[in-house]
Amino acid sequence: MAETTAFPDSVDQRALDESVTFTSELIRIDTTNRGDGECRERPAAEYVAERLADAGLEPALLERTPGRTNVVARIPGTDPSADALLVHGHLDVVPAEAADWTVHPFSGEVRDGVVWGRGAIDMKNMDAMVLAVVRAWARTGVRPRRDIVIAYTADEEASADDGSGFLADRHAALFEGCTEGISESGAFTFHAGPDMPLYPIAAGERGTAWLKLTAHGKAGHGSKVNRNNAVSALAAAVARIGEHTWPVRLTPTVRAALTEIAALHGISPDLDAPGFDVDGLLDKLGPAADLVRPTVRNSSNPTMLEAGYKVNVIPGHATAFIDGRMLPGAEDEFHTTLDRLTGPHVDWEFHHREVPLQAPVDSPTFAKLRAAIERFDPDGHVVPYCMSGGTDAKQFSRLGITGYGFSPLKLPVGFDYQALFHGVDERVPVEALHFGVRVLDHYLRTA
Repeated sequence: MAETTAFPDSVDQRALDESVTFTSELIRIDTTNRGDGECRERPAAEYVAERLADAGLEPALLERTPGRTNVVARIPGTDPSADALLVHGHLDVVPAEAADWTVHPFSGEVRDGVVWGRGAIDMKNMDAMVLAVVRAWARTGVRPRRDIVIAYTADEEASADDGSGFLADRHAALFEGCTEGISESGAFTFHAGPDMPLYPIAAGERGTAWLKLTAHGKAGHGSKVNRNNAVSALAAAVARIGEHTWPVRLTPTVRAALTEIAALHGISPDLDAPGFDVDGLLDKLGPAADLVRPTVRNSSNPTMLEAGYKVNVIPGHATAFIDGRMLPGAEDEFHTTLDRLTGPHVDWEFHHREVPLQAPVDSPTFAKLRAAIERFDPDGHVVPYCMSGGTDAKQFSRLGITGYGFSPLKLPVGFDYQALFHGVDERVPVEALHFGVRVLDHYLRTA
């Protein structure tokens, strides 16, 4: 790729068309990840690797488990002294029941200006947009200022052990020089009210704390008194956990989100005032409160129960699973609280754990992300937010990479982006993809 100093406002028509074609074709490659290890991302990995190679890159295909394939490629920048930037997206998707959908979830159908199918939002759209941008650069001779490492990962929708975790642990050299990264779940249009389009950019994630609870008791006949009943002990613990109200803990990212969103509503809250009522403030922010409400506290939601094998037999043990999430800095509180809520007769352990993340919102990087959105939607309001869940940025943070959620889409009023994440009739407008390609092209060249 030859160097150029030109920065046009948009890429060529072929890149826009390819973003749609690639999204559709990637959706047709079924990479369903049910968490049982049976997923096979290799066909999708080969698809993106072939198109990266067409752009003059040398993609590496990497597997911990056969068929669970990752792709990594590096684009050299013009400034060898600059830190590298990681751009990553996952190739796997969550399951979809075809009978529930308007169109088949793996059809990739383009209908009425919309691409339908599982992965249209999470996140084969971003995978496709990055491919389209890189190929446009190859055709026009563009090179970015800093090295850009592109990673397409397996297994994000489960443990990431075969994906970003494997790459971070076993192939760290491929990410040499990377200090920051961008990926999913940010820079989409969130319509907070009339003439208030927000573009939330993720600058944090709650930590993952999936828990297994186990109660041990005395097995016996269901007709007899049993004060050492494992099911009773477990049920009581699960009820306490489900009913628990976690205290408010405002991280720097959430504080910034509250301050900026409140300002757009003409409110200047004093977040440090004694007795500050965050729930009262959220009630004044209308739909925008949904961006912040899940991240002002830790959370713990019971999700699975397992006990017994016959109605008249008291089992000797019972288990439950809890989906817990921890804010940055609130991990010790989470641990102590679970010890108290489970009580002396129920043991608990982490079934799966990943760290919470936080990225600065006053950084030059965040300012450039903001500027890239505002360049192509001057009426949009960029705000920081913290994700309630998590992404591959957790695993890449092991390499010292600070992650931001930035997969830009300009969405029409009434298009509920967040409801389509893992939802029925997942889809993305063609024009949203075109917007994303233009924003990514501009940001990645000037980052």
